[in-house]
Amino acid sequence: MSMTAMCLGETMAMLTPGPGTSLADAGRLELGSGGAESNVALGLAAMGVGTHWVSRVGRDGFGARILTELAQGGVGVEGVETDPSRPTGLYVKVPAHGGSPASVLYYRRGSAASAMGPDLLGRPAAAGVLARADLVHLSGITAALSEECLALLEALLARPRGSQRVSFDVNWRAPLWAGKDRSVLRELANRADIVLVGRDEAEHAFGTGDEAEIRALLPDPAVIVIKNEAVSAIALERDGLRSEVSALAVEVVEPVGAGDSFAAGYLSGVLMGLDQRTSLRRGHIAAACTLTVSGDRGALPPPHVLDRVLADSDEGWERTTVTSVGFSTALPHQGPALAGRK
Repeated sequence: MSMTAMCLGETMAMLTPGPGTSLADAGRLELGSGGAESNVALGLAAMGVGTHWVSRVGRDGFGARILTELAQGGVGVEGVETDPSRPTGLYVKVPAHGGSPASVLYYRRGSAASAMGPDLLGRPAAAGVLARADLVHLSGITAALSEECLALLEALLARPRGSQRVSFDVNWRAPLWAGKDRSVLRELANRADIVLVGRDEAEHAFGTGDEAEIRALLPDPAVIVIKNEAVSAIALERDGLRSEVSALAVEVVEPVGAGDSFAAGYLSGVLMGLDQRTSLRRGHIAAACTLTVSGDRGALPPPHVLDRVLADSDEGWERTTVTSVGFSTALPHQGPALAGRK
């Protein structure tokens, strides 16, 4: 039986200066779009999961572009509302330049998505998507957008959900939480079934990066997945089981979007009924593909390569390297052998 997912959150239009150009000196800006939850939606769809995105956009060209991109990526958008008066959110991704680190500028206050509230769940389009979903994916970003958005997440997490599961990616964004009570992140996360959090994010959101302390602070979720950057990912189940899978060796081009890709890969495995170890591997593979491109989401390897890497021994997994060319495995006493191209 095929499984379906619903991802809820804001997606914004994205403007980016050309490579090696500062924002102040840029003669033109490249137009794209980006949002954590829609990135996950696109990743799940690429993994073969029937996926819908629920949100609000403005009645403007930015909103129309976002809807088109999601639909072309195989994501259902019938649960998206178009606001006639509020604009689509906007952010500017500024690349590193002249010794200054890469940064992001947000223009999302008063956006169409920031007006999402609990009443969204009662309207036919979103209610229909929600009723059919086996998994509902949320993130801590939405909680910081407005009081209405926070109330929406609280209402979603308070619903009787039967066999439906809710995943919550903490997705810490410091600028969004300036002057706000971050303790709500712990409360929301503890009401989810699956929690995803980077170890560094947990330091900010929960005050600790220690896995035992994180598990103690969040006793109710069935599983907590802690992403330890380029080292490993750890799944801590409620019954005490612990699974850890090392990260693949990756030739990194840009880190943006890798966490969302990991979430999509991992959650696709959960929806397929795979064990924690295999689901974590799927997460690492999806993240590696995104790390090797300059956009928010990299293309997955061909199915035969994906299956081979997933089924590899622990020794083979440890020898696997991912570059923009593809996946390769260094064989004992030999040079690297190309395992497949992206």
